[in-house]
Amino acid sequence: MPLPSETAAATAAPRVRRFGRSQRLVHRATGVLMGLCVASAACLYLSPLAELVGRRHLVVTVHEWSGLLLPAPFLLGLASRAFRGDLRRLGRFGPHDGTWLRAALRRDRRSPRPAGKFNAGQKVYASWLAGAVLVMLGTGLLMWVTGFAPLRWRTAATFVHDWLALALGVVLAAHVGKALADPEARRGMRTGSVDRDWARQEHPLWRIPNGRED
Repeated sequence: MPLPSETAAATAAPRVRRFGRSQRLVHRATGVLMGLCVASAACLYLSPLAELVGRRHLVVTVHEWSGLLLPAPFLLGLASRAFRGDLRRLGRFGPHDGTWLRAALRRDRRSPRPAGKFNAGQKVYASWLAGAVLVMLGTGLLMWVTGFAPLRWRTAATFVHDWLALALGVVLAAHVGKALADPEARRGMRTGSVDRDWARQEHPLWRIPNGRED
């Protein structure tokens, strides 16, 4: 008698390729560095965590280097043709993205939400995150290299860095929440493939000839 897991695997819907190895590695490496950056920042700015962790110099070092290395996975990923293709998709907005955003803002599940490989929410998130990382990197460098910038610049950089870090924490929490609510999306990033029916429902404009990404 077959095991339930074997029966489930045998009757599972066909799966399609969504992400290659390069996209998944970039996502994981960026997630690890971002996690270190956010966690170390929390230990620096929240007194209960600071007292619990201690070793402030080590925490500062982890925060600085995780922030400096944050663009590295992205830059290395540019060597991959598949990764560059996904970047072009993320940066290309069409009329259907406006339709998706209007339905999402109204929280109307009955209205159609047309999306290609990436929906409009994912495109907005990726664009915002890229800009936020650049601003955080620039302001962080102004705070770190104190001898090359006047005091008023460093003060402004500290203000922007701190408040943008708070906004970044909120946005990342929302991103994690959305991922937890969609197991198939997580499976696609973890294994590289997704259920065909899920792809047709969530990304109806994504062309998938012969089970491969277009």
